[in-house]
Amino acid sequence: MAQDSAQQAPVAPTTPARTLLPLIVPALLVGVLASLLFIGVSEAAEQLQHLLWKNLPDALGIGRYSVLWMLVMLTATGIVVGLVVWKVPGHAGPDPATTGLEAVPLPPMVLPGLVLATALMLAGGPSLGPENPIIAVNVGLALWVGRKLAPRVPGGAWGALAESATIGALFGTPVAAALLISEALAGRNTKGALWDNVFAPLAAAGAGAMTTTLVAHPTFDLHLPAFGRPGWGDLLTVLVLAPLAAALGMVAVYLFPYAHGAFSRLRHPMLALPAGGLVLGLLAAVGGHLTLFKGLDEVGELAADPEGWSAGQFATMTVVKLAALLVAASCGFRGGRIFPSVFIGVAFGLFAHAVVPAVDPALAVAAGVLGILLAITRQGWVSLFTAAILVSSPAILALLCIGSLPAWLLVTGRPQMQLRADGTPVR
Repeated sequence: MAQDSAQQAPVAPTTPARTLLPLIVPALLVGVLASLLFIGVSEAAEQLQHLLWKNLPDALGIGRYSVLWMLVMLTATGIVVGLVVWKVPGHAGPDPATTGLEAVPLPPMVLPGLVLATALMLAGGPSLGPENPIIAVNVGLALWVGRKLAPRVPGGAWGALAESATIGALFGTPVAAALLISEALAGRNTKGALWDNVFAPLAAAGAGAMTTTLVAHPTFDLHLPAFGRPGWGDLLTVLVLAPLAAALGMVAVYLFPYAHGAFSRLRHPMLALPAGGLVLGLLAAVGGHLTLFKGLDEVGELAADPEGWSAGQFATMTVVKLAALLVAASCGFRGGRIFPSVFIGVAFGLFAHAVVPAVDPALAVAAGVLGILLAITRQGWVSLFTAAILVSSPAILALLCIGSLPAWLLVTGRPQMQLRADGTPVR
């Protein structure tokens, strides 16, 4: 009976190769250009960061990460980003609290201001990453150029290519984009086989990832001590730590509408953003300089010496970085939440290892990152993928898949860290 039903089940028709072949060249071009824009913005922000946080304080005889300098720099970053949001045409795009990884197409006039606000934010120290605005810029550019060069191609196709290309460029691998596309397609009524639908986006993601790899040489491996053969104690670790990290992330999610509402009541970017910068400076004074910026370089510093901080210091950095992410995402800074969430998860995992040294540091870090990302992003595959590549251990994958189940039960159906235009949380 079951065999007969299986034989009668409809098979999705496949797309002829002649239909897919013309998509390869546009996909590769979008992938390369999206990666180059990401690299260009990142490099410009890095050079400006070096000037602001090293050359300038050294020339003034002020400590690079003294409390005074952190307060001055983060408040000043709020002021200059506020000026961009206030005065530059397009106002640097919509309220970032209402946006996610799936970018809404923006008019071309908005994109320069969004790029400028993102670069200034990355250099100035707020706890946000480049992913959301860079995806939005690449999608906007791809739609604008694509409609001029190939007006018959649906606009959604250009957007899908640009989004996939940027995700591939951000992670240095097309796998993250493939997982994200597959997750998105699961909720849509698509025609044809899955691989036909992901063919062109995967080509774009591959081109974006290879361009980033060849030009910028990124790595997500934290080089933690290798994780060995999993045991029952490891299973218990991941079943405890992943839900705990998810619960910690949900604290920020539930506070998000209130924090956003508090800054919104200031009613002007030249008030909300400097106020947010000042709060971020005060948080950095408590958590230290490692809680500044998007967190990717700082995560490497933490992981290089897992025994170099006490449990109390790891706990402080975890809480401060989570608060900094909440404030930066609420007050109007343009940026994404994945990279600072990775820092939070790593610090949380190393805190667990410091409290219970028998807990494997690589497993604790992966479980912490998994739980935090599930709560903050609500992207299951990307959360698993990111947690796994940080420790580069195939043996840890089965444990993470099991640990994701109770963590997902904790976050699913609950508010997300994204708001509608009326300020209510997205569910």
